[in-house]
Amino acid sequence: MKEDGDRLRRTSPQRGPTTLAEDSLEELKARRNETQSGVVDVDESDTAENFELPGADLSGLSGEDLTVKVIPKQADEFTCSHCFLVHHRSRLAEERDGLYVCRDCA
Repeated sequence: MKEDGDRLRRTSPQRGPTTLAEDSLEELKARRNETQSGVVDVDESDTAENFELPGADLSGLSGEDLTVKVIPKQADEFTCSHCFLVHHRSRLAEERDGLYVCRDCA
């Protein structure tokens, strides 16, 4: 009986891992082509205008309430060459070749 089973195994076509992978790849390509379309779905509710911050009620604010006064960099401040934030000189960690680095970036 062993010989019969061996003979059956030898004569039956075997599907190796490469055949299965090729079949799967071809099937995936066919399914991909069927499901793709050239149209992009845009949901208008996902736009930034409809985005709400949790816990923030900005409905009563006008444009004037949201204006910020920008003050120029003061004499005792520096701009970090790594993070580009303006810091007080007490936050200066090092200066190399005229480039300033804050303590957070050092």
